[in-house]
Amino acid sequence: MVVERDHHGFDAPAPLGHPGRAGLPKGHSTGPEIGQRLPDFTLPNANGTPVDYHNDRAGRKSVVVFYRSAVW
Repeated sequence: MVVERDHHGFDAPAPLGHPGRAGLPKGHSTGPEIGQRLPDFTLPNANGTPVDYHNDRAGRKSVVVFYRSAVW
């Protein structure tokens, strides 16, 4: 496996120029803006129990962190 470093100093097993290492095109949305309401969604928690984001919070504030690894 060859690991290459990009101009940001990130080392990854994907070769430079691989689509998985490409940034987003200009003007592409990076996610919701701060304060923008998220769409309704349900995801499993750490125990596999479904959690409905809006209903289970019961109006309380929250922080959502989106994390995407650089190489899947």
